[in-house]
Amino acid sequence: MEQQRFTLKKNERLCSRTTIQELFTKGQSFVKYPFRVSYLRVDAEDTANAQVLISVSKKRFKRAYKRNRLKRLSREAYRLNKTEFITSLQKNGLNIAVAFIYLPTEILDYASVEKGMKKALNKLIKDTCREKE
Repeated sequence: MEQQRFTLKKNERLCSRTTIQELFTKGQSFVKYPFRVSYLRVDAEDTANAQVLISVSKKRFKRAYKRNRLKRLSREAYRLNKTEFITSLQKNGLNIAVAFIYLPTEILDYASVEKGMKKALNKLIKDTCREKE
């Protein structure tokens, strides 16, 4: 039995300024606590099926170490729970850009962040598959 590797490579991260701008202007969004999720279908064959951006508000968390901790927790939750999401995108032949924006004003524990990430990914799967039909 082959062991699955949970990675988050460079091509899976959303870095393109134009794509990010387009994501926030033309994309759709919803809230699954503790995240606001914005997503947009993109037409790029050379990138991963899902490109991810994780953001924490500087207005809510003044100290960089707190923002970095929350981004780290969110990335880890995504990294460990993305397999079902990626396989559904591959099955439908979709490429998508996603932004996870952390909403609360307090630092949540990892279990809460992971629970929210799972809910957000499940809703993304439902929305993107419904959109395809």
